[in-house]
Amino acid sequence: MERLGTGIGWRPEIAGAVESMPGIDWVEVVAENVCPGHLPESLGRLRERGVTVIPHGVSLGLGGAERPDAGRLTALAERVQALGAPLVTEHIAFVRAGGARTATPLLEAGHLLPVPRTRDALDVLCENIRIAQDALPVPLAVENIAALIRWPGEELTEGQFLYELADRTGVRLLIDVANLHTNHVNRGEDPAEALAELPLEAIAYVHVAGGFERDGVWHDSHAHPVAQPVLDVLADLASRVSPPGVLLERDENFPEPAELERELEAVREALEKGAAARGAAQAAGAAKGVRATDFGEPTEPARQRLALAQTALLSALVAGTPVPEGFDGVRMAVQARALAGKRADVVGKIAPELPVILGTAYRDLFLAYAHGHPMSGGYRRDALDFAEHLLAAQALPQGPARRELHAWWLERSGPAPRSRRPVVRAVRAARRVLQHR
Repeated sequence: MERLGTGIGWRPEIAGAVESMPGIDWVEVVAENVCPGHLPESLGRLRERGVTVIPHGVSLGLGGAERPDAGRLTALAERVQALGAPLVTEHIAFVRAGGARTATPLLEAGHLLPVPRTRDALDVLCENIRIAQDALPVPLAVENIAALIRWPGEELTEGQFLYELADRTGVRLLIDVANLHTNHVNRGEDPAEALAELPLEAIAYVHVAGGFERDGVWHDSHAHPVAQPVLDVLADLASRVSPPGVLLERDENFPEPAELERELEAVREALEKGAAARGAAQAAGAAKGVRATDFGEPTEPARQRLALAQTALLSALVAGTPVPEGFDGVRMAVQARALAGKRADVVGKIAPELPVILGTAYRDLFLAYAHGHPMSGGYRRDALDFAEHLLAAQALPQGPARRELHAWWLERSGPAPRSRRPVVRAVRAARRVLQHR
């Protein structure tokens, strides 16, 4: 396994700080946020200095019921090649559900949702990962995610699920110790037990990130300092194995560079603490993985069952349908609010004019819209649909804000700027009416 060292998540907001930060061996970028033909100059300078850049995907949905989309895999491979990356990473999660398999509208979560730790889900995930491995030019590593909710009827622990996944596919693992802590608080799962069951030799690298606790729920925010319990999980992991790389994630609410450097130093101290105890931990016993290789190969019935379950869950979270049997209704409500808040935040970044036009009312207006309007496309489409909803529903009174929003929507709602001539607009309106008859 290639030794990566200490890294930090590269984001445009801290690009200059990352370039000047001492002791940075590598960086990770969100794959969907970079264009292969127009890489940020900062990343180019880092690469020229020999800093490794690894793309981290968020939209494949490898844990979903459908096979990975060929176009998304091609796009991810292009980013790998443009960055000269030795590795590419994604998540053990589903991000969309519905569609032809369930005869329901396709729904987008806008965020990572947990897969059930069942044999059906594992079979489907293994096949999806093999498809992705065949399409990508470098090794793939997949990340365990944080969860607010627990699936009923799970058959494996997280450690057993990850062990079997690596054993059957040869995929590498990106272990997020902050997510292990999140699942400890939210799901009552012991991080030490998960680490004891992991195939440690499959670890590609480790994520560390901050979060916060509110009303007994841990929110994996990536916008707060790394908490001591997360560093303790990292030290426990380092007492069992020397991870090839460790990376600090920060996605927003960026502190001063000196604060980031202090967090990186705390990460290094946790690694040193774990390394000092490694001999004793190894003497106490090896990892206790479970090799249950008789789960069988993926089948269409397994995909169908998974599709129905995931669609019911996602529909309850984003479309207000009844909570599926066995799920905690309170936690489902927390997750639904988190997804809507995530949508509001990302749409505000994708279309920064909207918070400016709408002012302090932006967030409340968007959350009210999200409650009854699931996302069925990407965030750019979501921004346009939100603006169109406000205009059509007369949610904004006549005035400067409405005129600005109308002009913004006209400018961006087609492949070419829309004519403002009343005759042309009337023709388009008539065409839309005819199309929906």
